[in-house]
Amino acid sequence: MENNQVNVHPPSSQRHPQGPNPLPQLIQTPSGLAILELHGSFKVSDEAAREGESAGAGIRLAKIDFPLYNPEDPGDDSWMKKVFMYVDRGSRLRGEVKKLPKAFAIVRRREGQPEGSSEVLEVAEVIKYKIYFSERPEPIGSRD
Repeated sequence: MENNQVNVHPPSSQRHPQGPNPLPQLIQTPSGLAILELHGSFKVSDEAAREGESAGAGIRLAKIDFPLYNPEDPGDDSWMKKVFMYVDRGSRLRGEVKKLPKAFAIVRRREGQPEGSSEVLEVAEVIKYKIYFSERPEPIGSRD
């Protein structure tokens, strides 16, 4: 095989989810990955960065809330029309869950490859939905 080619394999049967997944069932993936589409960027204050680092928890960028999601009724997808992302203590983004026109795969290097062997990739996830935030943040009162 030439140096500019790699083999791609289906997901390993040894994939293990890492703890409970808080995302609604429809957009869950085995490793808990999801796509967020934002139109803008996060600005993290120095104070927030220091707080997160000193607590050993890293920096929390945002909290996502699915207010209409009901796990008792997985067939009802009306919850997809309203998703909130709370950023900092004073702003909220309104968004929705959208099905991607075409699913796409995330690939990673297969673990445990012998040194010097040709590259082998495996499909880590197949993503079918994204959480889409297109509006400007709304100012709100404090929310934890």
